[in-house]
Amino acid sequence: MQCERTLILDLLQPQKNELILDAGCGTGIFTRTVIDHGSQVVGLDLSVPMLQYACGALPAPGFTPVAADMLALPFTDNQFDKTLSVTALEFIEDAGTAIDELFRITRPKGCMVIATLNSLSPWAERRRIEARAKDHSVFKGAYFRSPDQLSVLAPVEGMIKTAIHFANDADPSEARKIETDGQKAGVQTGAFVIGRWRKQ
Repeated sequence: MQCERTLILDLLQPQKNELILDAGCGTGIFTRTVIDHGSQVVGLDLSVPMLQYACGALPAPGFTPVAADMLALPFTDNQFDKTLSVTALEFIEDAGTAIDELFRITRPKGCMVIATLNSLSPWAERRRIEARAKDHSVFKGAYFRSPDQLSVLAPVEGMIKTAIHFANDADPSEARKIETDGQKAGVQTGAFVIGRWRKQ
């Protein structure tokens, strides 16, 4: 998870007192990283129980929960300095509308960062197999997308990267080298695909 956090921070670059939306925040696993940099975060999710958990786990002064749908965000145009969504797009068929909504509420010159599971990765294939084997799998009916598929969803050109190029059972020291080599080579099969776009 440290690889994902590092990449998110590198692309989002949260600053003190910025207002940032974390869309599909879940229990706040990645939200804390943003709050720790001094930003004020609105955490949005469809699941009230997840938001309740996040409220208990995150510092109250930096976190405001909102129960709502990413396809119809309850915010005015240009309300947020930056917007973030991590591993929520897998559960949205109409990803284009979700991304349009994130652009709508992001201020001009602000950025939007979206991360999702990469359909080209071995990790995604394992999730597909798991979903077929277990009727109750959270990934049953999930929408995995490739770097190219994520890229074309946005209305402007952005930057796309992948991370987690190692197997989940890799030795930690070997995993670090594999990850570094994969990042340098621009390998497109990392488990985690993340894009950043700047609003004009």
